[in-house]
Amino acid sequence: MSQESKTPFYISQLNKDKDKDKDKEQPKRDQQPPKGKKGGGAGNGEKRVKSGDRGKLSNGEKHVKSAAGGKQGNGGKHVKPAAGSKAGHSGNQIKSAHSGKPDSFRSGNKVGKQDKKGSPSSSIGKGSPASSRVSAEEVRVGDRIVVTIKRIGINGEGVGYYKRKAVFIDGALPDEVVKARITRVEPGYLNAETVELEKRSPERREPTCPVYSECGGCQLQHMSYSAQMKAKEEIVRESFRRYANIEQLPMRPILGMDEPRGYRNKAQLQVGREGKELVTGLYAAGSHRLIDISGCEVQHPVVNEVIEGVKRILAELDIPIYNERTREGAVRTIVARVSQTTGKVQLTFITAVDRLPDSRRLVQRVRETLPMVITIAQNVNKGKTSLIFGDRTIVLWGSEQLEETLGDVRFALSPRAFFQLNPEQTVKLYGSVQEAAALSGEELVVDAYCGTGTIGLWLAPYAKEVRGIEVIAEAVQDARDNARASGIDNARFFEGRAERLLPEWVAQGVRPDVVVVDPPRTGCERSLLDAVAFAKPKRLVYVSCNPATLAKDCQVLLASGYKLEWVQPVDMFPMTSHVEAVCSLIYKGF
Repeated sequence: MSQESKTPFYISQLNKDKDKDKDKEQPKRDQQPPKGKKGGGAGNGEKRVKSGDRGKLSNGEKHVKSAAGGKQGNGGKHVKPAAGSKAGHSGNQIKSAHSGKPDSFRSGNKVGKQDKKGSPSSSIGKGSPASSRVSAEEVRVGDRIVVTIKRIGINGEGVGYYKRKAVFIDGALPDEVVKARITRVEPGYLNAETVELEKRSPERREPTCPVYSECGGCQLQHMSYSAQMKAKEEIVRESFRRYANIEQLPMRPILGMDEPRGYRNKAQLQVGREGKELVTGLYAAGSHRLIDISGCEVQHPVVNEVIEGVKRILAELDIPIYNERTREGAVRTIVARVSQTTGKVQLTFITAVDRLPDSRRLVQRVRETLPMVITIAQNVNKGKTSLIFGDRTIVLWGSEQLEETLGDVRFALSPRAFFQLNPEQTVKLYGSVQEAAALSGEELVVDAYCGTGTIGLWLAPYAKEVRGIEVIAEAVQDARDNARASGIDNARFFEGRAERLLPEWVAQGVRPDVVVVDPPRTGCERSLLDAVAFAKPKRLVYVSCNPATLAKDCQVLLASGYKLEWVQPVDMFPMTSHVEAVCSLIYKGF
């Protein structure tokens, strides 16, 4: 059934709660029909999108509409996420999220189309002031309303109420009073666009990105960073209030960044042409129009430098660019990843053909002009698909893998291998995981969504044994390779499903002391939560890229005998609306 034909449950509950307590309520937005996919930042990964960016994927990345957040996502979780990842975050291919409104929409006092006299009245259309309506149920598209914004929603929109009905307004900030025009009417909520700001937030900032309103990868650049972190804390707090019925959440202050820009270590950008000009960037929402994001502020500066250099080389050599409409051409996507450890770059060309035209001169020119590049690879993806990577990768020149570290753990990354998009914040995230696990060196730790083993390997030096479980065979092999590269011999990785392996191990007399879960944005499968309840580990560490599903899963775990010790939000994807969190839960039977 379409979302237009039935009021979503979360909206029904929203309005019930609003009647009870007008001041405390916040609308749920995690299921509202989005204007575009958002992830974040998320998220980002090839073989296995883990954590950070905005959700987890297998064997390739799907195009989403977020540049920075994303778990992906995996963050991955960038997306859009990447935060997702989550980021997103987030783990998915970056793509634009907003609907291409002018910069003033999220930065100035007056917005919307203006008539010949410069008045914003034409953006109101023929609608009349909604104050003449008896109730919010009588509001129509085009009507004008005045709304006080209460908070930021999970997609970065401003959230307010009109006669106890939730109103979502892109670009509006908490405490702002907004004159708005209704753009969409649903049984449980309204969408509106700003006509004028009657009261402007002191936290509003002028976005420094020239394509901020078109790209949509960042949702909060028009907001001070301190206010962004406060808003993300409130998103987590409200999720637990709504989904787990916890009014007094034991939440710690969010872990932010000293410099909330230039943090993404990887870019995956579509290649196309706008007229005669070569463009690398993201698709505008609801279209196949590429938005050039040259010099993107959340990308690592070295990544931006490599992308710009590659654009020039492709243009100089006149290498055919893939055209999605005609399905002709060669180069579809450019992927550049920088190592924070070495500063070196891994460069991959995603092509729609087996043979990359003029590859010899291409490699030569990259080596001459971009000395930081140590790997030039080609990945072949001929399919008409949303997946970025195909199954076949050829190293045209240089090292097979890129060296990277997190703390004392070493990683050897192939072009398709997953790695966190924001290494600086990942260290803080995993530090919180380690604290929640409270290891003494005698514990058996099970990492139930281990991916390429990053969390399990981080904990291994402090545990007696680590067992990672993962459904994707390639990710399991990567985890084993990473363990060998780091000299870790007390971590083993198993292909399979945790809900099956956990009960089997318990039946064999092997009961974990600590279980770590780091699921996609959809949260844990109920069968896994039941398996954890059956295994009864003393400690459960939940790493989340989606506060709503985190709170819902925690409600199940609390009913299974666990106590919530604390929640630690982490800002994995600044400038986006994505937020990650670590939850420490203790089994009350011990």
